[in-house]
Amino acid sequence: MNLARKLTQLLGGDAVHTDAATLAIHATDKWFASRTPDAVVLARNRGDVEKTLRFANRHGIPVTPRGAGVGYVGGCVPSRGGIALSVARMNRIKEIHFADGVAVVEPGVITGELQAAVRKLGLFYPPDPASLKECSLGGNIATNAGGPRCLKYGVTRNYVLGLEVVLADGRVLRCGGRTHKNKQGFDLAGLFIGSEGLLGVVTEATLRLLPHPPARATLAASFRSFREAADSVQKIFAAGFLPCALEIADPFTLQSAREFLGREIAPGAQSLVLVELDGQAESVKGECAALAKLLRKMDAIRVLTAFGDEECEKLWGLRRAYSQSLKATGLTKLNEDVVVPRGKLVELAEFGERLAKKYGHPVACFGHAGDGNIHVNIMAKNYHTDRRVKAGVDRALDELFTWVLKAGGVITGEHGIGLAKKPWWSQAVDKVGRDTHTALKAALDPKGILNPGKFVR
Repeated sequence: MNLARKLTQLLGGDAVHTDAATLAIHATDKWFASRTPDAVVLARNRGDVEKTLRFANRHGIPVTPRGAGVGYVGGCVPSRGGIALSVARMNRIKEIHFADGVAVVEPGVITGELQAAVRKLGLFYPPDPASLKECSLGGNIATNAGGPRCLKYGVTRNYVLGLEVVLADGRVLRCGGRTHKNKQGFDLAGLFIGSEGLLGVVTEATLRLLPHPPARATLAASFRSFREAADSVQKIFAAGFLPCALEIADPFTLQSAREFLGREIAPGAQSLVLVELDGQAESVKGECAALAKLLRKMDAIRVLTAFGDEECEKLWGLRRAYSQSLKATGLTKLNEDVVVPRGKLVELAEFGERLAKKYGHPVACFGHAGDGNIHVNIMAKNYHTDRRVKAGVDRALDELFTWVLKAGGVITGEHGIGLAKKPWWSQAVDKVGRDTHTALKAALDPKGILNPGKFVR
């Protein structure tokens, strides 16, 4: 079969691409795996998705759904070839309704663009993955993306009220709705959130919006050790504070940021905690003053405070530079978004230090201290060119995931399983859980055409 010709007859030439540049873009994401698809479909509307899936299902052709392609686990890599089905062109914000508190969007809408659009109306879409300026809402739904604000506001799942999904055979499922409460049967919309394109292709989402908090404040507290910084997290909660974000960075991350940004950040500190507060102006000012006082009692070396978007963003610019700073070291950054019970943050960091000594690679820990979702980054030199280095890193990853699971944690909090975490899937989820996943996959995609080769076959 000439796949490209058949698809062109079905969808028109504007939707189907087989040039080398387009195939290369759709062969990978921000992880290291790559597989060139046989054809790329740039869907313009739900009809294109329906036609593509009906055709592919009839002929048993693999289809890998794709949003903006900025994932970190190879989730949208077309590991069996076939069709890469992109929804990036489906990028309309169809509706923003203040009274109902909802937005209706296509899956290709960029997360940051929705946030900016709703804010003009005094509304708030809280999920804030670090890549919000480039990631798509469809990808966020596929991975159940989070971000710093999920401590107070929750993750993507908490903001999806309804979905329109095209199933593997081309049928259209509409589930949920635009009400903020809904208990009409099973939570079918929830089934697709975090499903990584294995069960269907989202073509429309109805999202819950909140009133935008009128004020915000950010505190940056520097500490002499990671342990002191992690202890401050527990004391903040014990004092009755619920920040909307609470972030932490270890010594290697902090030093990398200093070198990358070219300025002295948190002088004398080995760890930095960022705390974000929001709400009404008077309450935010009061909370900020009380929290700054508490942090100083914890022997913080220095506590900086900022009010309002412009000043707060100056402090958050540092946090958003962590990942880029680590990449700028020239080492390969293997970013693992593990989650542990919040009380085990120090133990996780200490385990990372032991891994670094054992295998000779720096380990950088930073991330969402408020919910235990710490990004453990193994920083390896010559990872892609030296087989011994790669083998050592793989052993280190195996030890990391094994330790996290024994500590009551999980191997991924927001990036997903994809290809990167697939080797540890059977260790992370017991047989009954895996069998349940397999049964759901078989019910919705009996021919196994959607994103094959990933953690559920």
